[in-house]
Amino acid sequence: MIHYENVHKAFDLPVLSGVTMSVHEGEMFALFGPSGTGKSVLLKSTIGLIRPDRGHVRVAGESVFQGGKDTLERIRRKAGYVFQHSALFDSLNVHDNVLMGLPEDELRGERGVRASRRVWDALELVNLEPTQVLGKLPAELSGGMKKRVGIARAIVGHPQILLWDEPTTGLDPVNTAAVERLIMRLSRELETTSLLVTHDVEGGLEMCDRVAMLDGGLVRFCGSPEEFRESPDPVVQAFVDRAAAEAALDLAGDPSGLA
Repeated sequence: MIHYENVHKAFDLPVLSGVTMSVHEGEMFALFGPSGTGKSVLLKSTIGLIRPDRGHVRVAGESVFQGGKDTLERIRRKAGYVFQHSALFDSLNVHDNVLMGLPEDELRGERGVRASRRVWDALELVNLEPTQVLGKLPAELSGGMKKRVGIARAIVGHPQILLWDEPTTGLDPVNTAAVERLIMRLSRELETTSLLVTHDVEGGLEMCDRVAMLDGGLVRFCGSPEEFRESPDPVVQAFVDRAAAEAALDLAGDPSGLA
């Protein structure tokens, strides 16, 4: 469904230095790596938000950057994007924020009752009660509710692909676990291909069919969660051990004792 071939990207310094990787149709795929290794850059390149300096990105066989404007629009219609900090519009209420997730032609054609019905359904899918939140502004929502509204906006257009950019950043362990359960349920019920960038390594390993790790601008590992945990690569093992230690600290600091 998604294929990256020899993707390079530099800003002041190189970030991606030849990433080649594929995400199969219907699978949940997690992307790990230390901060600054280009995980979000790679994710944004999937729908043309960031253009690589070299290399190719293909979605469902179509080139993101060589297929022209119509192809890019078609690819973007296939994908829902969950931004790291929800990225809700402060001046719009929940209804209008979620409505923005509809493709432009559908947004023009489904004004009124039908569009509101789709917003309502998306909010119910993320376990929010529409009657209680539709008219609220983002400032009136908790952090966990903002995350769910951002997810509702990503799924309202019925995408084939869901791209998750650090969806649990800033959440406590209880809300992190709740959002991860939601990600698994939505990916299963909506039958999407999910690519998840996350700092929660244990959560990603529990959720996903395959995982990859970026290091030094390249794919250091790609395989099953079991293979990742048991990898003899010292860099991978050090990353796994560090992630496990951080998870233990988070759990110790959670007064509910839940992760």
